[in-house]
Amino acid sequence: MSTLRGKTLFITGASRGIGLAIGLRAARDGANVVVAAKSNVPNPKLPGTIHSAAEAIEAEGGQALAVMCDIREEDQVQAAVALAVERFGGIDILVNNASAIWLRGTLDTPMKRYDLMNQVNARGTFLCSQVCLPHLLKAENPHILTLAPPPNLDPRWWAPHTGYTLAKMGMSFVTLGLAEEFRSRGVAVNALWPRTVIATDAINMIPGVQISHCRYPEILADAAHAILTTPSRQLTGQFIIDEALLRERGTLDFSQYAVDPDQPLLPDLFLDEALP
Repeated sequence: MSTLRGKTLFITGASRGIGLAIGLRAARDGANVVVAAKSNVPNPKLPGTIHSAAEAIEAEGGQALAVMCDIREEDQVQAAVALAVERFGGIDILVNNASAIWLRGTLDTPMKRYDLMNQVNARGTFLCSQVCLPHLLKAENPHILTLAPPPNLDPRWWAPHTGYTLAKMGMSFVTLGLAEEFRSRGVAVNALWPRTVIATDAINMIPGVQISHCRYPEILADAAHAILTTPSRQLTGQFIIDEALLRERGTLDFSQYAVDPDQPLLPDLFLDEALP
């Protein structure tokens, strides 16, 4: 397989950033993209809504369905999936992209923020997977792809922001479990993580990060496309780094992804390997 033409992708948090980039890449193949996110009306602090994302996806050649959905709410997820199946006849791919971030220490983490991260990240990933799986099991080449890091128990990644690390690693452990549970039934379950910090609105939460030292979300979109066009029984249970996969698939020049190719890149969280 080399195309997502005719495939239906259910992407959480797809109104902007990485989720939107993955949707646009799929749209260029002629895919159907369900834009599932909370952003129903414009926010002066955050560009993009489910409607503007759907328009951009259709402009790239895909079919889009904009669905307002808070993945913390079980009934909203069930309703969104039902609308997707009604519109497109099924679901081939789930992209668990929605995530909440708060990079503060324990004493500076309100429980409301802690609860939000764990409800969106680990619980939301589990819930969306659970609701989509009955449809994925009927698909020809089913994939679940979650934007989560390789599991890492090094205390240096936990001490500065235990609440966030726990919530993010929760997404990783859900990936680990589902991959093995559904391996024999042919559903690929993998995680994807950037080698470098990505230029999205989330970088505003990371102190000292300048956008010129980041890469564009398109590197993750291209890596996701490579994963999702791979036969599901040949690739599952993997924690994939975007650059490593693209190098393996033949990409040699990564300057196109850099916001400023003349600036050094910043490594992303949870990765022990230093950038050259």
